[in-house]
Amino acid sequence: MDRSQTLRLAERMRALTREPTLATTRPTDMRPASTTGVTIALLAALLAGCTSTDRAGTPANQPSATGTPPPATATPPIAPTSSGTASSGTGPVVPGAPDAAAGRVTLFRSGGFAGRGDNVTVEPDGQWTVVDRAGGRRTGKLDAADLGRLRGLAADRRLATEARRTAATTSCADAFSYRLTVGVVETGYVDCPADPAPPPATRALVELLLRVTG
Repeated sequence: MDRSQTLRLAERMRALTREPTLATTRPTDMRPASTTGVTIALLAALLAGCTSTDRAGTPANQPSATGTPPPATATPPIAPTSSGTASSGTGPVVPGAPDAAAGRVTLFRSGGFAGRGDNVTVEPDGQWTVVDRAGGRRTGKLDAADLGRLRGLAADRRLATEARRTAATTSCADAFSYRLTVGVVETGYVDCPADPAPPPATRALVELLLRVTG
């Protein structure tokens, strides 16, 4: 029952209690009882209707529209970093890149008046082997100082530049020829006084190898 209906019902009740015709058609002792009963009944109906309306309009008693809770929002996964660790600030390491300072060094010496052919090999730990033309073999090991000098000369960046140099034709017939290999770099020269000066980095490493293995 809405508010307008309640007001109309109240007006109707007041009108009933003021009707004058009841006094002439009915005994005087019946009017108060009948009027009081009607009034009580109407008031009870009015109160019951208002109470039902109030309860029906309470949002707390309303059933859920869907009956299901809203779905939980999924937390997006944290994307791992490409490496899984923090960057160290250094450049990428290329697998298999040669380390000339710690790799094997070989020298082949040929020529001379006797026609020599010596093959010198120095391992990364300083162990060296010399095999001559006749197959004779000598071995030894570099001391710490010589091994340090060897590694320093083998790491000289000028070796790669000298390896790309075009070798001129030698003017000597019996001079020694040297072929030096450091990692993947191969360079050399002919030790002829009449030729242009040998490449300096290559010559320094050749002279060290001849000294420590001779």
